[in-house]
Amino acid sequence: MIIFIALAVGAGLLIGLSRQLNGRLALSTNAMESSFWNHIVGLVFVSIIALFIGGMFNGAPLDAPWWAYLGGPIGFLFIAAGSWAINRIGAAQTAMLIIAGQMISGVLIDVAMGVAGSPIARSVGVVLILGGMWVTRTAKAKS
Repeated sequence: MIIFIALAVGAGLLIGLSRQLNGRLALSTNAMESSFWNHIVGLVFVSIIALFIGGMFNGAPLDAPWWAYLGGPIGFLFIAAGSWAINRIGAAQTAMLIIAGQMISGVLIDVAMGVAGSPIARSVGVVLILGGMWVTRTAKAKS
């Protein structure tokens, strides 16, 4: 279980770093162009890794339902929106709002899928994240 927790925390750290790097690229270009370059470089990277490690075309992509491919356009929107927001509201605020959005969608998906756990506890977690965001913004405004 520890390895999965470490992977999730590592992924979160990489998301924060990725947002910061794409936000910086967006300062030299714009949010759409930085998202474009993010995906092009990512495609080249995954292609090189797949050539060395293998396993790139072992699946059956045509067996997946059509909606399984919506991750690509959603990922593009996520990267473009994050690149735009980070330069306007800062890295910490953007990260907190992204986490809040992930928590909200995660709670809704878990409830819809009937995943074991307390929807109330999950909802309290979302409220605490949003409350922390509000406290941070309020304290900043009074300074």
